[in-house]
Amino acid sequence: MSEEKSSFFKKLADFVVAKPAPSPPPQEDPIPRRKPADEAPAPPAAEVTPPAPKPVAPPVAAPAPTPPPVVAAPPPPPVVVAPPPPPPIVAPPTPAPAAEPPAPKRSWLQRLKDGLSRSSSAIGDGIVSIFTKRKLDDETLEELENVLIQADLGVTTATAITEALAKGRFGKDISDAEVRAVLAEEVTRVLSPVASPLVLDGARKPHVLLVVGVNGSGKTTTIGKLAAKFRAEGRSVMLAAGDTFRAAAIEQLKVWGERTGTPVIARAVGSDAAGLAYDALTEARAKGVDVLIVDTAGRLQNKTELMAELEKVIRVIRKVDPTAPHDTLLVLDATTGQNALAQVEVFGRVAGVSGLVMTKLDGTARGGILVAIAAKHKLPVHFIGVGEGVDDLEPFDAREFAEAIAGLEGRS
Repeated sequence: MSEEKSSFFKKLADFVVAKPAPSPPPQEDPIPRRKPADEAPAPPAAEVTPPAPKPVAPPVAAPAPTPPPVVAAPPPPPVVVAPPPPPPIVAPPTPAPAAEPPAPKRSWLQRLKDGLSRSSSAIGDGIVSIFTKRKLDDETLEELENVLIQADLGVTTATAITEALAKGRFGKDISDAEVRAVLAEEVTRVLSPVASPLVLDGARKPHVLLVVGVNGSGKTTTIGKLAAKFRAEGRSVMLAAGDTFRAAAIEQLKVWGERTGTPVIARAVGSDAAGLAYDALTEARAKGVDVLIVDTAGRLQNKTELMAELEKVIRVIRKVDPTAPHDTLLVLDATTGQNALAQVEVFGRVAGVSGLVMTKLDGTARGGILVAIAAKHKLPVHFIGVGEGVDDLEPFDAREFAEAIAGLEGRS
């Protein structure tokens, strides 16, 4: 081995032998001690200072907004304490007026006189103008006859009145009251034979009334009033809206049915009137109804068509009851005057009129037409009407009518 290597191993062996055993770790001194000066830490490395940045001018701040001037609030108004208002003056309650008793209902005779006032005035004024301080002579009799004819009493009745007046009085002074009395007597004489109440046969179930008349005569209204009368008598009633050409007639009859509590058999406008009458009579018989009232069309302007329709209605009704209709009532409008005479003739031929009802006597000065009709046709007059009320249709009384149209006080 070389000398250098031998020297190295020798040193190494010496180092191992000479190295002391490791001492235990020193216990931590509870009181810190300062390190010796030779154990001071090494000084820190020198710091490299970066070059200073270039000076930058500070930004100019925007001027702050000027605040608005502060306006002082006005001082509050002084508080004025008002005295409390005086209590309101309350008027004492007004006592309720005493209920006025209802006006007494006028009698039928009073309403009849009022209704015929225009007719009686037309006759009465003429009588007064003729017989004021005058004797009864041929001239006054002729003037009186003209007044009576103009009032639609008819030539026959007017002549009979003047002849009765001349007996025992010709050439003498006469007052208008005497003339009125003679007028009333002669009118009563003409009307008494035709004043006939309508008698319903209780054995018939139903008693069939066929009601005819021109449009506007008050036919449908009369049917409603008759229904009310029969219902008030305790009879059961059924209505048949047989004027199928007029929607207004159908609706009007329905209204009367509601008012009187009466069933109404109706069909659409334009339906077959004869078929409706057949159905109504069949139903009335099945239900045991006391009275069946059948409305009909009244297109007098076409007599041929009217005649054919009424004949068909009657023919079909008799298929159910060969004795029906048991009464055929013609409703006449008093305001038509002399035209009513023609209506009696036409409907008499077509439907075999058995009795008359005269309406609207309160709306005309021509109520005397009833006297002319009675004198010529001698048909029973069952009812007359002087208003729209349900009770303004009453059985005809010849004496009452005569005194009312003559302007006499008569009975009350």
